[in-house]
Amino acid sequence: MKKSINILVIACRLFLGGFMIYGGIQKFNKPMPEPIEVVEKAQKFAAPEKVNTLQKILYINGAKQTGYFWEVLGICELLFGLLLIIQGTGFIGALFLLPISLHIFLFHLFLEPDDIEELVQTGALFAINIGLVMREKEKWKHLLWIKPI
Repeated sequence: MKKSINILVIACRLFLGGFMIYGGIQKFNKPMPEPIEVVEKAQKFAAPEKVNTLQKILYINGAKQTGYFWEVLGICELLFGLLLIIQGTGFIGALFLLPISLHIFLFHLFLEPDDIEELVQTGALFAINIGLVMREKEKWKHLLWIKPI
């Protein structure tokens, strides 16, 4: 039984780490759009019934237009995904990926609530991330409450 759980944990780490590495690489594959291109694209979705699409376009392209955030996110996804896959650094990789996987899940929950497939996928990734961190709770639970002197 314990061997099966260890195999499942390794599979989860490889899956989550691979997904984050892939996502990080994708951040660098496409050139950054010019601000005028973003405005033109956004104007196509200015109708009230397309407000969710408009929000997604403005949010993602706003992150890209900062000149640093999209790249930093890609580097973090790559680095933390690699840390998760490496045996000795898996816990720290899972811990560092927690806010990123939460953010990805919340993005899909609030900006794409009608896309159930994406919501389930990102929810599963977040749940896997939580599971990997909780599996190592003996390493960090003492940090949550320090007895007063």
